[in-house]
Amino acid sequence: MEMEQEVDAVTSPALRFGRELSRSREAHGWSQVNLARRMGYSNGLISYIERGKKAITFNFAVKADEVFESGARFQQLWRQYSNASLLEGFTEFTEEEARCRMLRTFQLFVVPGQIQTLAYAAALATAAVRRGEISQDRADAQVSFLASRQRLLHERPNPPLIHAVMDEGCLRRPVGGREVMAAQLAHLEELAERPNVVLQIAPFDLAEAVPFLRPVVLLTLPDRSVIGYAESQARGHVERNRDIVAAWSRRYDLLQVECLSSVASLAMIRAAREGLA
Repeated sequence: MEMEQEVDAVTSPALRFGRELSRSREAHGWSQVNLARRMGYSNGLISYIERGKKAITFNFAVKADEVFESGARFQQLWRQYSNASLLEGFTEFTEEEARCRMLRTFQLFVVPGQIQTLAYAAALATAAVRRGEISQDRADAQVSFLASRQRLLHERPNPPLIHAVMDEGCLRRPVGGREVMAAQLAHLEELAERPNVVLQIAPFDLAEAVPFLRPVVLLTLPDRSVIGYAESQARGHVERNRDIVAAWSRRYDLLQVECLSSVASLAMIRAAREGLA
């Protein structure tokens, strides 16, 4: 049994996190009850997490680092845990996203993750649980990971310019039901007021003039280089080839010109929200 636990701890990010939590707790001479009191959680949750049986949130990892004065050790373990179920290539993308100076994205079916509300993101994750694609614990971890990505984008000093172009279907598809969708649209209206956020809508009547057939992201990095990111059903891919990225950038420029203006886009977002009221 001990041998099996050792193997699991190597292969399971949840068990790695739990094992480090248990090791740190014992090094301080604390019981699970003592640690729970210091962290503000139940001792039952501490027990479950130490055994790798419960979803780990980013806030839990932050609190563990505070209590143990461990720098960002538990946050790093949490990121490994959160990344475990992500598409190939996505972890590389999010590392670059966290330091970008400009983010340009085009989305076809749903609001881009960078500007989703957490309720909207949770509705998408819950749908994946219902389809049997992921567990509820993994869905919770994905939403927590998205929240941490959004904090790095929106709350850091000198946040990057975010330019999001959304197909009109992103506004018309009532993800999570009317209440969740109305709140998401209100969130877009709020974001549109920020000086570093530009939102545009590609209306349905743009039809075949849309230059992309799938979602795409372009990141401008601190050294002014640009990389791209796109996903298939099975995997994600970070594109660093300069010629390919330059071609994507030209198509994105064309997309901006063909889309509704920022003012007209905001009016469409507002009308869609009022239609749900």
